[in-house]
Amino acid sequence: MKMKTLFFGAVLAVAIPLKAQFTSGTVSLGTTGMTVKIETDPTFLTLTLTGASGSFMGIGAGTEGMALGADGFIYNSSASRDYTFQGVGVPPVPDASQDWTIISDVVVSSVRTVVARRTLAGGPGDVPVPNAAGILDIFYAKGSTLTLAQHTSNNRGYATLVMNPILAVGESGTMEKAFSIFPVPAKEVINFKNVEQIKSVTILDQSGKVVISDAAVLNGQLSIAHLQPGIYFVEVKDKSGNTSYQKMIKN
Repeated sequence: MKMKTLFFGAVLAVAIPLKAQFTSGTVSLGTTGMTVKIETDPTFLTLTLTGASGSFMGIGAGTEGMALGADGFIYNSSASRDYTFQGVGVPPVPDASQDWTIISDVVVSSVRTVVARRTLAGGPGDVPVPNAAGILDIFYAKGSTLTLAQHTSNNRGYATLVMNPILAVGESGTMEKAFSIFPVPAKEVINFKNVEQIKSVTILDQSGKVVISDAAVLNGQLSIAHLQPGIYFVEVKDKSGNTSYQKMIKN
């Protein structure tokens, strides 16, 4: 089977003008009470992180968790924000080059909203992130205080962010309309709006393996009955050569 790389810093590139911007939208992170939003433009990556004002909040790159060498952003009581993980159970180490700039840090009703920015390339130890549509895998955790320390098992987890274009004034919204699928979650089939604009559909599982390849959409529907229950990602190519992505839940 074909495999597509699905991790923070190696997203699936599509035919979008270089001036474009992309966003994950705001994504809730499990039971931590945290949310994350990642946005990119041709120069910068902007991270918006919310959570309890009295807790440290960490976001890491990839699917391996706190593996040796993994890249991360951690808001905590120290001045450091840019970290490299040293392995599970080992305290992460601040990068010598602190490449994140805090744009804002606001607390309202015990909820902290942090907006941080770095270049797409970052610095030594950072995972570069292209300005493109695709899928970003992250892991996350929060602590009981702002001091960086061991977190509990229910205050951590993994998430997959889907980066989609932010349409500027004058850009067409056609692909956004075409790439609306329902129902969510789905069991037997998924339905597409404006099917006449769609050229082909590919479905990937969370590991990046292609489970349905370049399928044609017949009468606005695509059968997913043979897929195992779980989370998948739908890649749609339109007849103009554009590509977009959406998360799908299979019951």
